[in-house]
Amino acid sequence: MGILKSLLILGSWILICISVAIYCHKYFPKQKELSRKIVHIGTGPIIPMAWWLDISSEIAAIASFFVTLCLIINYKFRFVSAVEDIQRQSYGTIAYASSITILIILFWNSNPSAVCAGVLVMAFGDGLAGLLGRQIKSSNWQILGQTKSIAGTLTMLGMGTLMLFLITLNNFVNINLVQIISISILATVLEQISVMGIDNLSVPLVTAFAWNWITKI
Repeated sequence: MGILKSLLILGSWILICISVAIYCHKYFPKQKELSRKIVHIGTGPIIPMAWWLDISSEIAAIASFFVTLCLIINYKFRFVSAVEDIQRQSYGTIAYASSITILIILFWNSNPSAVCAGVLVMAFGDGLAGLLGRQIKSSNWQILGQTKSIAGTLTMLGMGTLMLFLITLNNFVNINLVQIISISILATVLEQISVMGIDNLSVPLVTAFAWNWITKI
């Protein structure tokens, strides 16, 4: 498949995610986190798609850096408010995109499954935890001013484990269930510290590093 066709597929996916987010932002204005989480979750599949499409590390890194730059500009000027319209100050989207760029540079050639591990755990684990944690009533607590709940924490742990397990099924990497759960627990602990959106950087990076270390043993 040609590189232009591959980039068109990935670009189309991004436009679909943004379009859905804008639609939800317009028609569900009270759901402040919804549009942002749609972009957050929708970004995740781009990484395994890029791997499947055999996108080179150079092109992947440049594209990811460009997206990060666009998010920095959007954070300041709010051209697409659906991405940043939340009731708290957070650099989460910028940190998330930055972590993807870093992971591509570090692991895309040597261990792309590590990039997938870090991004998918953050995309689906943290993304759904933020949504379900607010919808399902459960005991909650605060860490550095950020509210966490049993429902959201269990969602993070469960989805993180599921994503890592699916990666093993598709790529036959050398990792067992106990190790998968251990990485998911580590990611869940890191997600608890989310002030200013720092978990969008810590969770993908640490998850990917742990995955890479374990699969290389």
